[in-house]
Amino acid sequence: MITLAACQYHIDLLETWDAYARHLTTLCEEAVAQGAQLLLLPEYAGLVLSGQLPAAERSDLHASIAGIQPLVPRWLELCEQIARDCGVYLQPGSMPVLDEDGQYRNRAWLFGPQGCLGSQDKLMMTRFELEQWNIAAGSELNVFDTDLGKLGILICYDNEFPMLARGLAEQGADLILAPSCTDTAAGFYRVRIGAQARALENQIAVLQSPTVGMAAWSPALDENTGRAALYVPSDYGMPANGIAAESPELSPARSQWLICQLDLDEVRRVRDNGQVFTRRDWPKQFGCVGPAKH
Repeated sequence: MITLAACQYHIDLLETWDAYARHLTTLCEEAVAQGAQLLLLPEYAGLVLSGQLPAAERSDLHASIAGIQPLVPRWLELCEQIARDCGVYLQPGSMPVLDEDGQYRNRAWLFGPQGCLGSQDKLMMTRFELEQWNIAAGSELNVFDTDLGKLGILICYDNEFPMLARGLAEQGADLILAPSCTDTAAGFYRVRIGAQARALENQIAVLQSPTVGMAAWSPALDENTGRAALYVPSDYGMPANGIAAESPELSPARSQWLICQLDLDEVRRVRDNGQVFTRRDWPKQFGCVGPAKH
């Protein structure tokens, strides 16, 4: 049994590095004090760093993304230090990062007690990211082997594409971390429904962490709606609706942690002894497709 923490992360204006560092450290320590072994923050949580920029810069979409790049190394050091000091696994959300090829990519890192374990780029870009931010897609799916189990990361929109989760499952992932950032309830439910479907199809668990709140000071993080949750397959010994845990309200007025328990052995058990074998039967669907009969 492992203890997970998914944050409904309220977007607050933090205008100095010290204020931000205290905020993130205190927030993580709150989850650790409740026994959390793995902490998940949402997509673009790192963009809160743009609050440290001058008002004119942070209120400009492209200038705010460029302006936080010098802070990225310091942010990574902070996240790694929190994971080491607290002895936990930390996925602190994602942020746009400028790569050597001149392209920005939406990247999420995973840290553990031993340091940085690597990163996962978002693979499917939304219209906003493509048409307004000019953020490029990543190219690889990574699985992280941890003391808690094998983990994968699918960032927000990526959860709406079955083959991505299938790729992680085939690499051995038992738990997918789904950091998300959605401005409308419809956007949140698209990701939620996708995450639940990926748990069902692959007979794995998916943990979702969303942004919440209003941030008029940021054109990137202006409106945020979401609910943190842990999804599992609907099967013997699992919740009938596939929701193992969820935060009590949609978009609270402050950051809140969903603390929940997950037994990965039980999730694996349904693959061998479930009512259905969606994971095993996946390839059969291709064999069943034939020409239409007239």
